[in-house]
Amino acid sequence: MKTLFIGGTGTISSAITRALLDEGHDLYLLNRGSRSGEFSKVKEIRGDINDEADIAGKIKAHSFDVVADFITFTAAHVERDYRLFRDKTKQYLCFSSASAYQKPLQNYLITESTPLANPYWQYSRDKIAVEDFLVKKYREEGYPVTIIRPSHTYDERKIPLGVHGKNGSWQAARRIIDGKPVIIHGDGTSLWTMTHNSDFARGFIGLLGNSRAIGEAVQITSDETVTWNQVYAAIAAALNRPLKAVHISSEFLAATSDYDLTGSLIGDKANSVVFDNTKLKRLVPGFTAKVRFDQGIRATIEYVLAHKELQQEDPEFDAWCDRVIAARERGIREVRGDS
Repeated sequence: MKTLFIGGTGTISSAITRALLDEGHDLYLLNRGSRSGEFSKVKEIRGDINDEADIAGKIKAHSFDVVADFITFTAAHVERDYRLFRDKTKQYLCFSSASAYQKPLQNYLITESTPLANPYWQYSRDKIAVEDFLVKKYREEGYPVTIIRPSHTYDERKIPLGVHGKNGSWQAARRIIDGKPVIIHGDGTSLWTMTHNSDFARGFIGLLGNSRAIGEAVQITSDETVTWNQVYAAIAAALNRPLKAVHISSEFLAATSDYDLTGSLIGDKANSVVFDNTKLKRLVPGFTAKVRFDQGIRATIEYVLAHKELQQEDPEFDAWCDRVIAARERGIREVRGDS
């Protein structure tokens, strides 16, 4: 099977790329080449997918069984892909997002039929527009699309957290290491799903070249449900440090942050979600997620601690955490009437 990945080196896609190469697939990566060198046996088409004329020339002699674009964020992106690949592939897989599901949820249990509507996050609304365009092309022209909806997926290079700064999640882990209090949004008891990228890869690969997946939207997540308190506790345990958790409402965090937390919290992580993967298991018989979160996060922590380049300091986030926690303590003292 001749497969083209646009991107192919990110958190989700890198595990899929490795697995397909291990299985001997004829795999092409179309990207700017920043990380392609990590993968032996891959065939490269070097370029910027946004330079449509250049890419059209480079793929002129090719046709593919499968094209998967991991970096579509707006309707304009899939419109471009449609022009480039509509006559060059038997299946086009596009990445949407589970954050596109309605907020607030009417039912905590999410299936692919859960309505799409997120007034809090432009990112999610853009993903809905992506889906709308592709569904229209499938219905009107039979464009062979499969829409993928991932949720919170992690790998060995990035610690998955609810609240972090612009530079990623390392600074929150650093606070745990240093014995400083760490912010958990809400009371920490809302339900969440963390999916290891190796598990995601197994589900995704089962959809490649799968005729029953044409015209379908499919979510790929673990079946394990954890609370945010459990997430942070597992991270602290992997760091071999005690967790000093401070619970603060998501609304307060969004209103006081130096960057936009409204979408990622109010429009996503502050909501309890449980995913029903029945559809995926019907399309990919035998699929099951194998990596338990406490096991996966331990491997992630070990990898991050061993790679200094992944430990990106974020003093602005650190200072913001201190201010927010101090404001909480002042508020408690004021309400109590303490001097």
